[in-house]
Amino acid sequence: MTDPGCVFCSIVAGDVPADVVLDEPDFLAFLDRRPVFKGHMLLVPREHVVTLPDLPARLRDGFLEAGQRLATAVVEGLGAQGSFVAMNNVVSQSVPHLHLHVVPRTKGDGLRGFFWPRTTYADGEAAVYAARLRAAVG
Repeated sequence: MTDPGCVFCSIVAGDVPADVVLDEPDFLAFLDRRPVFKGHMLLVPREHVVTLPDLPARLRDGFLEAGQRLATAVVEGLGAQGSFVAMNNVVSQSVPHLHLHVVPRTKGDGLRGFFWPRTTYADGEAAVYAARLRAAVG
């Protein structure tokens, strides 16, 4: 299934040009047009899936495996020391099509931690959050 209004579906279909890095039956990876660092890639399922919770079980292992290969590729192919691997679900998701960012990293590259403010838990509050999450996970 594809979404005709989705730019990533258009890239998958070949209607929008992209610098493709990985082209497989279920997944496509291409360079981000506005990279954090050169070599920043986006991995997408060919099927239109909006968020990680929407990803069909049949694609989960392959998606992670492809992400692992891309994280290895930035080290072996670009000489990076490591990578930053992340995805957003709905909030801060600029394109509503599941995509995994794989960004090459080197010590001293200027990227500092996460992109959002940090907070702390009040006494006993962490246990409450953990219990709520355990219950939701099942």
